Amino acid sequence: MAREKGAKGRESRLRLLHAAAKQFAIHGFHETKVSSIVAEAKLSQPAFYLYFESKDAVFEELVKLFHVRLTTVINESRLPEINSTDGVLNQLCHTLTLMFDYFYANPYLTRIGFHLAPQSQNMKQELVQWVEQMLSGEQRSGQFKSDFRMNMVAECLVGTIERIVFTQLLPGKVAPEQLALDIVNLYVSGIGMKQSKV
Repeated sequence: MAREKGAKGRESRLRLLHAAAKQFAIHGFHETKVSSIVAEAKLSQPAFYLYFESKDAVFEELVKLFHVRLTTVINESRLPEINSTDGVLNQLCHTLTLMFDYFYANPYLTRIGFHLAPQSQNMKQELVQWVEQMLSGEQRSGQFKSDFRMNMVAECLVGTIERIVFTQLLPGKVAPEQLALDIVNLYVSGIGMKQSKV
């Protein structure tokens, strides 16, 4: 009986997390009320306070959840060995695909973690550092041109990811794998303009 109660408790907590994510993503932090969260979850307000001290507490948990899962996706996406330009590009495409899969499967959490959370800039900076580290290492080994500032490239790439997630991925206009391929091709080949002297 205690086990059933525990399972029911976990289910209720999960329903509240899902409901809170949806409400925060749609209405923002300040406009979301505990009453709207419990109405979405089809639970009572006292039930909410069994699991969370406040609206702030559930919001913070959702932000942490987004960060932990995104970090896990990136760490688990690493391919065994990179020893060529193609290997670097495959790694980048593979990681972006897994990230986009995660974002697409969790649209409300993505809006919270990538846009609403005060810590969102820190999370994006971690992405910048990861991309810069990978590209700089390959630049030193001669895989990329030496005159590019990889910090700027990484900043541009993460800026592209942030924008494209909300305009192309979450609305379902482009599939995760295709979007990853498009971005990598854009950064590697450009848009195919004829070269002219600047």
